Amino acid sequence: MQIMECNNQDVPQLAVMNKHLIEDEKSNNPMSVEELEQRMLGFLNSEYKAYLFMEDKTVLGYALVRHTSTPFYLRQFYIKREFRRQHYGKMAFEQLMKYIQADTIDIDVLPWNERGRLFWKSCGFEETCISMRYK
Repeated sequence: MQIMECNNQDVPQLAVMNKHLIEDEKSNNPMSVEELEQRMLGFLNSEYKAYLFMEDKTVLGYALVRHTSTPFYLRQFYIKREFRRQHYGKMAFEQLMKYIQADTIDIDVLPWNERGRLFWKSCGFEETCISMRYK
């Protein structure tokens, strides 16, 4: 597996994968792909870097990492649906950590995203807090 650092030309495909991530984790984010493109441009032109996970020339997924926090913050991590359950997720995560030279990283998992929570626990993550919101 290879990791490729993204630039603004990668934004359209990142936005489509971000939309699929939002759908898969059942997020309440109503943004369209076009809106997600604009948001991704903002991320890439600020404190975030995006990375594509590649096998040969096939894109398997991506990650979006904020590099200005300590520890780093993994905001988005996505493996395309057709490549799941084949160990690409763990492999991509391990390769990403080596690539960004990090041994600690923070994530957020939506409380109803049981599959996501179990995946991250299988990667060695431990719960550190429960965030709550009053609306």
